[in-house]
Amino acid sequence: MDSVSQFVLGAAVGGALLGPKIGRKALLWGGVIATVPDLDVFVPLGDPVSNFTYHRSASHSLFVLTLLTPLLAWLMQRFHRSSPVSFKAWAGVVWLILVTHVLLDCFTVYGTQIFWPFWPDPVGWGTIFIVDPLYTLPLLVAVLGGLCLREPRRLRRWSNWGLAVSSLYLAFTVGAKLHVDRVVAGSLAEQDIPYRQFMTVPSYFNTILWRTVVMTDEGYLEGFYSLTDPEPRIGFRAYPSQPRLLAQVGDSWAAQRLAWFTKGFYRVLQEGDWITMTDLRMGQEPYYVFSFRVAVRQGEQIVAIVNERHPQPGPSPRALSQVWERIFTGPETDSCTGSEAMLAC
Repeated sequence: MDSVSQFVLGAAVGGALLGPKIGRKALLWGGVIATVPDLDVFVPLGDPVSNFTYHRSASHSLFVLTLLTPLLAWLMQRFHRSSPVSFKAWAGVVWLILVTHVLLDCFTVYGTQIFWPFWPDPVGWGTIFIVDPLYTLPLLVAVLGGLCLREPRRLRRWSNWGLAVSSLYLAFTVGAKLHVDRVVAGSLAEQDIPYRQFMTVPSYFNTILWRTVVMTDEGYLEGFYSLTDPEPRIGFRAYPSQPRLLAQVGDSWAAQRLAWFTKGFYRVLQEGDWITMTDLRMGQEPYYVFSFRVAVRQGEQIVAIVNERHPQPGPSPRALSQVWERIFTGPETDSCTGSEAMLAC
């Protein structure tokens, strides 16, 4: 999740557990501790693919954070020598703040490697967009309200309220995703579309309009479903991908790493002489956040290169407004269905 959401989540946890003992400082320290796992973004790892795929690995591991907890608890106790909070209590609070951080990240499509190094595969449920105002707002209100209070017991109540409302919203996103998954599976079966795998993820900044990516032998399909749609049916548009371009660079670490990290939801295209791999999970056609050059064509040969970030245009204001319009205007009427979905529209 975004840094603001993580900060106010940590602040609310701190306020709920330590508010009555150290007052409003609990909110500040909770937010500061919650930012610790994301400090790995300041550690350069050598190349763009490494920076991309190793984020949320060691720094988000439950094992690593458990080992880090005593050090952070000791530092907190040093800052508050006169407070009644014991080292054991500090350790419990620090650990809970760190764990809630990584668990919240698990609700995003990228997830986090919480079991690193024993099981490095990212755990990601894809029920919430990385920035979701409806999740963040209750926590933000609770924290700002708590900062205005002088009564510690009321601070705890505000923090508990923010945590309860935001947690209920997370539970709603899980139920919404399960429903959308059933709609996608039903639509693919109804339209007799063969596929390898599909994923569903909320579109920009909401959990009402959902996007699905369906991987096929010819490329991939994209479709949208709003919880307000009158019928549980999705139309799809087809887009090309050329994974065979990677055949000559099959031993490329960057290509293998991206294929693993994206869980197979990636696009391969030749753009000019560059062979690019694009993560299809973050964004929507034609805008994607993460795309990398992993090889270059030299005559008849395709040669692996030291990977580099492939610049992509961001979504236009019109594209973002179309998300809002699609939520309430019903299914797209120009999408391809049935056997047509296997061809470019």
